[in-house]
Amino acid sequence: MHAAHERFLSTGAVAGVRDLVADSWRRSLRSGVDPERPAPPVALTDADLRAYRSEHPLRHALPVVRGLLLDAALTEGFLVALTDADGRLLWVAGDARVRRAVEGVGFVEGAGWDEAHAGTNAPGTALATGHDVQVLGAEHFTRSVQPWSCTAAVLRDPAGQALGALDVTGRDAAASALMLSLVRATAAAVEADLRARVLARGPGPAGGAGWPTAVGGGWPATPGASGDAPALAGSDGGDAPPAARLEVLRPGSGILHAPGAPARTLSLRHAELLLLLAEHPRGLHADELAVLLHPDAMSDVAVRAEVSRLRRAAGPLVDRSRPYRLAGPLGTDVAGVREALAAGDVRAALDRYSGPVLPRSRAPGVEQVRDALASDTRAAVLHATDPVVLERWLDREEGAEDWQAWERLVALTPPGSAAHARAAGRLDLLVRRLGAGPARHPWR
Repeated sequence: MHAAHERFLSTGAVAGVRDLVADSWRRSLRSGVDPERPAPPVALTDADLRAYRSEHPLRHALPVVRGLLLDAALTEGFLVALTDADGRLLWVAGDARVRRAVEGVGFVEGAGWDEAHAGTNAPGTALATGHDVQVLGAEHFTRSVQPWSCTAAVLRDPAGQALGALDVTGRDAAASALMLSLVRATAAAVEADLRARVLARGPGPAGGAGWPTAVGGGWPATPGASGDAPALAGSDGGDAPPAARLEVLRPGSGILHAPGAPARTLSLRHAELLLLLAEHPRGLHADELAVLLHPDAMSDVAVRAEVSRLRRAAGPLVDRSRPYRLAGPLGTDVAGVREALAAGDVRAALDRYSGPVLPRSRAPGVEQVRDALASDTRAAVLHATDPVVLERWLDREEGAEDWQAWERLVALTPPGSAAHARAAGRLDLLVRRLGAGPARHPWR
């Protein structure tokens, strides 16, 4: 590949080079990228970068990326990065030694890694083409980056517009087939979380696809995209309830309610599969499901076998298409909690939030749904002004040691009241037990 790169720079010939790479080399050359350039420019300096990141919608992706990649899958030898839609690196995290090494080629927060500035590279080329991209070693356009390899996927808002890219960088293993599966699955989980956040914010001015025209950090809807966005699980757009419903906010496994049939207790794996398919209405490929279902390696063959068994258990609910998707609407109690939160009805949300999502599950995709729903519910509770709402949360196992919730209850209740005394006493107990207040957990 080094010889092919030299030949291209000398003659323009691209024999023996993948079409994706050859096209990217040509774009890089037309953009005036110097293959000898040591590093791309830094587009956002410290203060500007901090301000920009604090408003960017991909800030919500950090817990998902951390949970599925940094904590669960990747250890030494890799970096994980998030860019914006212009290819600027917003967040970089991972192996400290790798991070120091790639600083020499300009892979730093704030730098512009779009093709026009950095040449062929996974995040920049993914954004240029709109597709998942892997770049191995000498396939990079600039020589300084050729010791490294990378895999990237575009991250899109609910209207289908690119928000940025998710990238993994390292040595050759960073461009393996397994890494592509990990990145694809994490990107799918990030996009599902973004869709859930849109629902939780409630209706706004609708764009062509039925999404708010500006959500959170200014997410633009794609004009003329009506019909491209599938219906969300648990919300079929009409007054009729979904034909089937899945309960996962309960101990043990899930329960499937289908019209004309008795309620069916599912195996944990089948409940996990149905929940993941409900959370990803556009469908999931076998390699994506493998990453979302199992914290370690799981073969595509094993996934196909699990889906086949699920079809026998759930009947026509699971479509026979690839990627795997639901054949019709499936309501979930998770969606019910989100709807109550979107309506601002915290009491109703607590009524519906009977416990964590499939608490026995260790599937990374389910853990992400579980953590996001618990976090959203807790955030609504902490913003409530009704002490009863706080007390209901604190009476649960999840809230029993919630420092901030106890502090909030102290602030909302009059001194001398039983609720105030209880909250103050519990805070004192937490101080003696833990020795300090709650710790902060930054992404980096």
